[in-house]
Amino acid sequence: MKLGVLTVLFQSKPFEETLDIVKSYGLEAVELGTGNYPGNAHCNPEELLTDASKLNAFTKALEERELFISALSCHGNPLHPQKEVARRFHETWRKTVLLAEKLGVECINVFSGCPGDSDNSLHPNWVTCAWPPDYLEVLNWQWDTKLVPYWKEEVAFAARHKVRKIAFEMHPGFMVYNPETLLKLRNLVGPEIGANFDPSHLVWQGIDPVEAVKVLGKENAIFHVHAKDTYLDTSNIKVNGVLDTKPYHQVAERSWTFRSVGYGLSEAVWKNIISTLRVVGYDYVLSIEHEDCLASSQEGFSKAVSCLKACLFREPAGEMWWA
Repeated sequence: MKLGVLTVLFQSKPFEETLDIVKSYGLEAVELGTGNYPGNAHCNPEELLTDASKLNAFTKALEERELFISALSCHGNPLHPQKEVARRFHETWRKTVLLAEKLGVECINVFSGCPGDSDNSLHPNWVTCAWPPDYLEVLNWQWDTKLVPYWKEEVAFAARHKVRKIAFEMHPGFMVYNPETLLKLRNLVGPEIGANFDPSHLVWQGIDPVEAVKVLGKENAIFHVHAKDTYLDTSNIKVNGVLDTKPYHQVAERSWTFRSVGYGLSEAVWKNIISTLRVVGYDYVLSIEHEDCLASSQEGFSKAVSCLKACLFREPAGEMWWA
């Protein structure tokens, strides 16, 4: 396995300076935002697709530092009920596919999207319960009319441009938010659908990340992995449960909070996650994502690197001479 980082945490720094930081920590890969929610500070498809000199300088900067791109990321909501909003998300996705083809990158990280409850909606509607029965009617309409048709078409578009791995980050608020919904969409659309496995979004839902790796790994459905952590405040959970809409900075009042790796789950749990990834055959990149309001970008990144280096297997498993 290799260690990488989603460079959005250094978005205020120039691209080459960011690469120098990444290299100085001994990492091997970068995950680059191409727009939508991650922004495109380090990788702007419009510029790189239309300006050969910029594209050459971009690839040269990576080659000189012996870094590779693990994935391009354009998380957005192409199913947004407001057509103009959806169009912007969709166009960024398509430009990302075209750029991935030029760069030889096979994996793009995305969100599934979430429509409204009808064609007349203004805002997304994420269904979280089966009753009253109106909710199931909405959910079935969203899957049958919006989600599946959209991604069937986009899988075909991506395949024409040699992008064979569309990695969905399972994130509440979107149609794909857990292993069950990911595999449901994969079964309906095709094996090009897989996971950008981020344990931080699963843990607060009560999902055991190790068991989730086993289920998805059995289907060869893990394409990319994010290394991000979540702290569970058991006192607040006992009172209010895990659904929490309070702002992220209200750490003391929230049921859960995103943290740097090692500050939510124990190092032992991270070792179990990494070991299980190896068991199911995942041998690609762990990409650090920093979203910790208690640590600076630099320090949070540094802590995550230290923790993961202690957990990561870098060499192939040896022969079992004892068995």
